[in-house]
Amino acid sequence: MKAQIQKLLAEALQSLADQGILPSPSIEPPSIENARDLAHGDFATNAALVHAKAAGMKPRDLAERIVSALPASEQIARVEIAGPGFINFTLADAAWQAVVVDVLSQGKEYGRADHGKGERIQVEFVSANPTGPLHVGHGRGAAYGAVVAELLRSVGYGVHTEYYVNDAGRQMNILAVSVWLRYLELCDESLHFPSNAYKGDYIWDIAARLHREHGNAFHHPMAQVFADIPPDESDANPDGDKEAHIDGLIERAKALLGEAGYRTVFDTGLNVILDDIRDDLALFGVTYDNWYSERKLVDSGAVRHALDKLRQAGYIHADDKGTLWFRSTAFGDEKDRVVVRENGQPTYFASDIAYHLQKLERGFDRVIDVWGADHHGYVPRVKAAVQAFGEDPERLEVLLVQFAVLYRGSKKIQMSTRSGQFVTLRQLRKDVGRDAARFFYVMRKCEQHLDFDLDLATSKSNENPVYYVQYAHARVCSVLRQAEEKGYATEFPLDDAYLALLGEKQELALLRDLARYPEILLNAALLREPHQLPHFLRELANDFHAYYNACQFLLDDEALRGARLKLILAVRQVLRNALAIIGVSAPDSM
Repeated sequence: MKAQIQKLLAEALQSLADQGILPSPSIEPPSIENARDLAHGDFATNAALVHAKAAGMKPRDLAERIVSALPASEQIARVEIAGPGFINFTLADAAWQAVVVDVLSQGKEYGRADHGKGERIQVEFVSANPTGPLHVGHGRGAAYGAVVAELLRSVGYGVHTEYYVNDAGRQMNILAVSVWLRYLELCDESLHFPSNAYKGDYIWDIAARLHREHGNAFHHPMAQVFADIPPDESDANPDGDKEAHIDGLIERAKALLGEAGYRTVFDTGLNVILDDIRDDLALFGVTYDNWYSERKLVDSGAVRHALDKLRQAGYIHADDKGTLWFRSTAFGDEKDRVVVRENGQPTYFASDIAYHLQKLERGFDRVIDVWGADHHGYVPRVKAAVQAFGEDPERLEVLLVQFAVLYRGSKKIQMSTRSGQFVTLRQLRKDVGRDAARFFYVMRKCEQHLDFDLDLATSKSNENPVYYVQYAHARVCSVLRQAEEKGYATEFPLDDAYLALLGEKQELALLRDLARYPEILLNAALLREPHQLPHFLRELANDFHAYYNACQFLLDDEALRGARLKLILAVRQVLRNALAIIGVSAPDSM
């Protein structure tokens, strides 16, 4: 609808330019907005105010000229000038009624567009360290990233989704040592478990698998394991150094187990957790085009390649200890960043900038990273690296997702990954169901904190938004089943027959909703705002429920019955289309 009015308005402005009233270079694509108050029309434009200076006229006088120059259209019922020169458009009922034909003829494709023209965008999201199960915080990033990717696909972008597997580095070594120490306990050794190790029950499960598959092959007595290891921090020893303690145990494990043995322990922990992550995400309706390994990135020489490029560009310098620094301050970062430690080991940051260089070298036009909000300080340095490589930093877009806080009733659920006290994504899915979890996760802007009410998510009430929307779909299906039982037609030719009878205020409200959907879809994609879809769905469901309560569908009057059934068939289709993008089912009954 908006595009059609924009076309008419553009023709009017060009006509005025041809008459010399407006200079052609001053003509810009006219802006059309939804009217805030339907009493003033359906759409409005400020074109007269924008072009008044170029025309040398008062805005209201130019508005009159624009209105006079508008081509005739059966879709426009009324055009009025308001205030200092706003032009309001009221559409004819027939224009709204035609939307039903568009929806039913296009089906699953209704609302989709080719705005992106196939531009290639990579979306990387979740990418949680495989050091433990996915928790509810990861779930929000998973739902948000998946819907952003699907939104971009729906408006014509070529989307590639990726999970970056952090299968190298210190955290993975801490995981390996945590598994090995629990394994030693299964070998009847008694020990003080490090305060900085991973303590969840899942560590016991991995250790048990290691013991089943390898027996006592990796057993060493505690005297060997803990000999000369720096003391741990504890209540009894507050002066201990937990970081030095765990690092000492990592080196001891490598020495005692040897390269092959340590790799077996390391890979057992990695593979068990990574398999669980894959399964959890798949059951949550999230799949990826690629799982990209940090270890393979390092082994391929990509980190060395990235650092060489930065060195050649003059952005790497060394201090007197041999530490290598990236000169990120040259690009606005608050300080330079270490890329190779004094011991010659690359930092996490070195791997990250190599990974982003590799993304761009794969030919993506744009790269979108979905990170937790706690990574906000990391954004400037990664963008600095992209710019240092000679690339446009705007090709990298970082979307920060705030935390999700779970509540049972009024009680907040505390979580800590390292201590093992957290609610897993798997448990959340079992408690509230995939549909409710996916819907609730994208109901707020990503930069807003999300309070996830478990009781609300499982309630069968109008206050539960996912239930309310799904119930609208089920109600449509119920009406159609009743129609079939009565022998009434529920399939219709794709034409405008009967649609002129749709004139009740509830019907016009639904028609406006259906017409808005393509615009909602496009805006949600371009602004990376999945929350626009749940809000739209709640409005559509609310208008349908009001229609259901106010009007009868299965009337003896064949024409009116046909018009109303066509309308609710269109409502059903749009509900399905929008729910599918969010990753939520559209049940036929509830």
